[in-house]
Amino acid sequence: MKNATDARRPLKVRETGLAKLIARSLSQKNITPNQISITSVLFAAIGAVCLLLSGHFSGNAAMVLLLLAAVAIQSRLLCNLFDGMVAVEGGKSTPSGELFNDIPDRIADPLLLVSAGYAVSASGWGVELGWCAGLLAVMTAYVRTLSSSIGAPVNFAGPMAKQHRMATLTIACILAAVEAVVSGTQWVLLLALTLIVMGSAITVANRAVAAWRYLEKKDV
Repeated sequence: MKNATDARRPLKVRETGLAKLIARSLSQKNITPNQISITSVLFAAIGAVCLLLSGHFSGNAAMVLLLLAAVAIQSRLLCNLFDGMVAVEGGKSTPSGELFNDIPDRIADPLLLVSAGYAVSASGWGVELGWCAGLLAVMTAYVRTLSSSIGAPVNFAGPMAKQHRMATLTIACILAAVEAVVSGTQWVLLLALTLIVMGSAITVANRAVAAWRYLEKKDV
């Protein structure tokens, strides 16, 4: 049976002094990892609303909304970082912790990606790309979880794992904020969604193939 450490996404930022200091401070307060996990969905919802509204505004208003979306996306990721650190390093893990660690992510990813699609609905295939990106984001996690449940190693590899998707979307929001003021177009978000869809599809295939190869060799 895999332990909690085995199932954690490898993140270098987790080893930094600042991250450890913040995690230690949170651990000493009356805050549970599950509460932090749920808060990540709240930040994702705020980001999603900002993205949706940005598609109905232009100029400075769109710029502010897109920048707020970028902040919300990164705040969601910080929650994802600290819920695990408080649970493991802070010794506050619970039997239901894995549910709270995984289910909020499956909600937050589609919320943000689908909303980004609606934000560029006037520019070609935005809505379709958003829904496709959201579906593939869930599929990357599904293949990872399924593979692990039948004996393959936990695989967080990309090229478009969660942190890569959110980094791409964050950078796109910042660049799109500039684009909104300079030209009033929406090509940056559209391009970002295209990259996320392509990268996520490759990620699903890579994880499935890696699990298949491992399981076939194990049974030889």
